[in-house]
Amino acid sequence: MKNTSDIQKRFSDFRIPTPCYVVDESKLLKNLRILETVQQRTGCRILLALKGFAMFSLFPVIREYLCGIAASSVDEARLGAEEFGREVHFCAPAFPDADFDEILSYSHHIVFNSFSFWNRCKTRIMESGKPVRCGIRVNPEHSEVRTPIYDPCGAGSRLGVTLEHFEAKHLAGISGLHFHTLCELNADALARTLPVFEKKFGDWLNDMEWVNFGGGHHITRDDYDVQLLCDLISDFTRRHSLQVYLEPGEAIALNTGFLVTSVLDIVHNGIDIAILDTSASAHMPDVLEMPYRPVVEGAGMPGEYSSTFRLAGLTCLAGDVIGDYSFAEPLQVGDRLIFHDMAHYTMVKNNTFNGVRLPSIGIMERDGAFRLVRKFAYTDYRNRLS
Repeated sequence: MKNTSDIQKRFSDFRIPTPCYVVDESKLLKNLRILETVQQRTGCRILLALKGFAMFSLFPVIREYLCGIAASSVDEARLGAEEFGREVHFCAPAFPDADFDEILSYSHHIVFNSFSFWNRCKTRIMESGKPVRCGIRVNPEHSEVRTPIYDPCGAGSRLGVTLEHFEAKHLAGISGLHFHTLCELNADALARTLPVFEKKFGDWLNDMEWVNFGGGHHITRDDYDVQLLCDLISDFTRRHSLQVYLEPGEAIALNTGFLVTSVLDIVHNGIDIAILDTSASAHMPDVLEMPYRPVVEGAGMPGEYSSTFRLAGLTCLAGDVIGDYSFAEPLQVGDRLIFHDMAHYTMVKNNTFNGVRLPSIGIMERDGAFRLVRKFAYTDYRNRLS
């Protein structure tokens, strides 16, 4: 491909295998410094939500800026405890009884999704002697998210206690409330949520020590209103004297990662189709779930440049299609393509459908050198089966 960009030149390094997720450490640091500024200005504490980004080889960098992790399973809690080494906040719709003791051993905060689950666990927590802070997740029944699959406050949601079912008589031992209404949203969405949360649950805030504003805060996005976020948090803490937590996963890794791929073949069926050594279904499932069309370095919308291709994966799924893109020059077998924003919700959600190997994982270090962290093999596929 001619007229290559700086990014294409950097990622043409033959030491980068394909497919490979590559996180740019300099871009990660830029995000972390924005989050650090929010913490310094407001006194809030920001957690890394492992459901969005759990690349533990970068935890040493991240824990210099953030106070801990948010986990939703016993394995996430263990990863946070062993690899991050700071606060572990646990919140899940439910968990098996067999996991309870292990979750308790790792966690500093445990948030329960219902009063019935809290009532089943509270005696064991108190008898353990561990100074864990417990909370209840509430559902303000206020929807800001347009994609139904990602709306935690949609009709019939299983996530959080609604006001109708809030059992104030069972608050003994509860030190905080947790709500989550956002997904990839700006601070104006939080500005609309907070009054609803306070109107419905404000009567109990005086008895609390902390409130978790959940995730979905797109703080490191270029157009995000950081000033409004800081004003909202500062105003809330001034009125309630509570510790505020945020737990974005996406904002930490937003625009820091790339997926470097290669063209394996070109086929034709009404449109030129490039089959890549990656897969929407297996390696970037949010492309199909959300759905969305990822940015490809050097590519445009269909027809924008002279050569339009459909980019498709190598699995047998007929719908394993990433999207239609145009290029200044026709794609050739062996060309490298670079997908943007492929750090969050990729490594944590990928799979080995068809036995397709997972992409390698690497870091573009702040000095510009590439470091391969992990390359996957047959044993990774075999060992998850029986």
